Amino acid sequence: MPLSDVEPRLDSTDPSAQFAAYLDYYRAVVARKLDGLTDVQLATSTLPSGWTPAELLIHLVHMERRWFVWGFLGEQVDDPWGDHAGGDPEGPWQVPGGVTVVSLLDALRAGGQRTRTVLAGHGLAERAAVGGRFAAEPPTLLWICFHVLQEYARHAGHLDVARELADGALGE
Repeated sequence: MPLSDVEPRLDSTDPSAQFAAYLDYYRAVVARKLDGLTDVQLATSTLPSGWTPAELLIHLVHMERRWFVWGFLGEQVDDPWGDHAGGDPEGPWQVPGGVTVVSLLDALRAGGQRTRTVLAGHGLAERAAVGGRFAAEPPTLLWICFHVLQEYARHAGHLDVARELADGALGE
């Protein structure tokens, strides 16, 4: 995953390549925004909602896996809601004891590679498998790509605010 701060501008007209590039870009944005925060800052909330930068990171790791692996591919995954307290999809984000930001960043990168493989091997018009996340009426891969991309964009913006409040850092 490149750590470029330049928004991707591919010459390709392949939408799958565009999605892969933008998802790589936003993963890199998240990694950059976390870089330089102390362990205390990573584990401390600066927002009334109470989430920490480390909790946002674990959410992104699980979110991408929920949509592409458990959702689109229909593969069973361990603890799909492991980013939420008690595994409750409505519970607050939580980082289990012993899980480090370094290991979460590694998982984010590995998940990105898995997503690239999915995008390279499937058409955007394909519907997700039934039996993983979806029992009926699964969305298309195109819909999943848009959903995951907007999740990354939204949460990268949230992290902008959290980082500014933590240490004054601005920008990407």
